[in-house]
Amino acid sequence: MPLTWFPSSQLLWARVAAVLFTCTAFSVAAHGAALGSGGMADWCIFCWAFSFACSLLVLLVEQCSLQPRIPVSWSNFPVTVACYACLLCLSASIIFPVFFLRNRNYYGETRDHRIASTVFSCLATIAYIVEVSLSKARPGEVAGYMATAPGLMKVCQTSVACIIFILVSSPVSYDQHAALKWCMAVYCICFILSMAVVVLCVGECTSCLPIPFSKFLSAYGLLAVIMYLTATILWPVFQFDKKYGRRGNDTNLIAVAVLTALNFLLYLADLAYSARLVFISA
Repeated sequence: MPLTWFPSSQLLWARVAAVLFTCTAFSVAAHGAALGSGGMADWCIFCWAFSFACSLLVLLVEQCSLQPRIPVSWSNFPVTVACYACLLCLSASIIFPVFFLRNRNYYGETRDHRIASTVFSCLATIAYIVEVSLSKARPGEVAGYMATAPGLMKVCQTSVACIIFILVSSPVSYDQHAALKWCMAVYCICFILSMAVVVLCVGECTSCLPIPFSKFLSAYGLLAVIMYLTATILWPVFQFDKKYGRRGNDTNLIAVAVLTALNFLLYLADLAYSARLVFISA
């Protein structure tokens, strides 16, 4: 009995810590950080508030034993929420000090509030990392797909794609050549398919596919790797080569090139894991 109780208590305390840290982060920022509205301030507040709301929902459902009444796969939903919340809080932990702590015009309580929000955002990120590490499937363990390495990588793939969308849209940097438009199509198609996998798993709808889910994952994984390989090559060539009107001094374009390569590696690892992973869908 103690062997069953102890790991679950660790997971419980990780979730409680995440709820407290995210609540403190956005409460302190909203109360005395003098952030104003719009832009990165709203994004950071959204990251903390969304993570807090989803984590609190998971905590309440589990403590009240309401899982059978929730129309989602509970073997997939909590770990998916934790992984997305981890990435959101990580982005806020980086963005918030960059945009709101480098400004030396703020002193006293305002700066103290901003420092406190940054600290609690970092603590929330650590709490979510712990939660994901406790929730993910162990070798040989039967678990929902989202608790496996490929499932967690789907979350990372969609998150990286969202950052790419932001970078290429402000300003628009993919309409000069057909090759760059192809890269944008790659980002969109792979994002939609990865998000569809997440929704199918969390919504327990994998049986609705006309083909076995495992075959769908293998075929989609191979397609995504090939598509991202072309984007990894074409994006830097058509953005930085002088023959095509080089604009290589733009930081956003360099970031997109790096993130494209990162997502290619994620899809490649996803394909490798999926080829040898045995799992069941809840």
